[in-house]
Amino acid sequence: MQFLTDEKLVLVGAAGMIGSNMAQSALMMGLSSNLCLYDVFSPEGVAEEMRHCGFGEANITATTDPAEAFAGAKYIVSSGGAPRKEGMTREDLLAGNAQVARELGENIKKYCPDVKHVTIIFNPADITGLVTLIYSGLKPNQVTTLAALDSTRLQSALAKHFGVRQCEVENACTFGGHGEQMAVFASPTTVQGTPLLDIIAKGIAVNGKTLSAEEWAAMQQAVTQGGAAIIKLRGRSSFQSPSYVSIEMIAAAMGGKEFTWPAGCYVSTEKYHHVMMAMPSRITADGVYCKAISGTESELAALDNSYKHLTALRDQVIGMGVLPPVAEWKSINPNV
Repeated sequence: MQFLTDEKLVLVGAAGMIGSNMAQSALMMGLSSNLCLYDVFSPEGVAEEMRHCGFGEANITATTDPAEAFAGAKYIVSSGGAPRKEGMTREDLLAGNAQVARELGENIKKYCPDVKHVTIIFNPADITGLVTLIYSGLKPNQVTTLAALDSTRLQSALAKHFGVRQCEVENACTFGGHGEQMAVFASPTTVQGTPLLDIIAKGIAVNGKTLSAEEWAAMQQAVTQGGAAIIKLRGRSSFQSPSYVSIEMIAAAMGGKEFTWPAGCYVSTEKYHHVMMAMPSRITADGVYCKAISGTESELAALDNSYKHLTALRDQVIGMGVLPPVAEWKSINPNV
């Protein structure tokens, strides 16, 4: 098998369902011949399963020791927080998982300060990614969070509604927070080449189907509840989709195919700052870079509300003492 790199890839939370799926996806996609599985619960069973798959060219290790796991790491994907259960919001996980993120950031700074890219997917990802970034000492373009899953859910919903393949729905985008307060945009999106805004406003039919303003509003609401819907359908939180999409993200950072879905990234503009949130972005071997955002007046207002929600969560974490006040961040991480 031809691997993208021989540099060390560490999967955190590898003993869980997301982590084990990440391991298999990373090996099947040929990301790295040097794969380390880390968890506070032994991930050796997952490592054995991967070896039994016959990935003979890969060196697969498993450990519960952070020093062993992170030493020499160049790429990290972390699902290492508590999962969401039925009836819970992502924000319900805030206190415990923010502390987990702080420990992760400190381990990165201590054991692998030369890491190239880190992707965070445990909820609430906007906050856990931010905490990891601050304590890791990394540059903002080296840390991303899983936000693209909301956009793929929007693409899926539109494809099902119009009875088309998902690839025929282009530029499906949600921005802002990865949670119920996300901003679900229509303006960038086309269905079989027809702008979604025109479909909604002018009653244009695509594949024999229209989409009214009322139907669109209901779809927007359903997309914000996409994770909760999976919990009801499967009896547990999503694990296959976040594992696959996060591995696509780190693959791009490793020099693979560019990742163009909206990623959660550190934002520092005049209007939005000192948060991580989903933005128009690209991930390559050079890291993640945000693009300018545009939309209708109502879309941008929804994004403003999502940003306010994120800053409130951030300030709550500051109040817990997990993060210092914003003015003190540079004393911990001069890169932000």
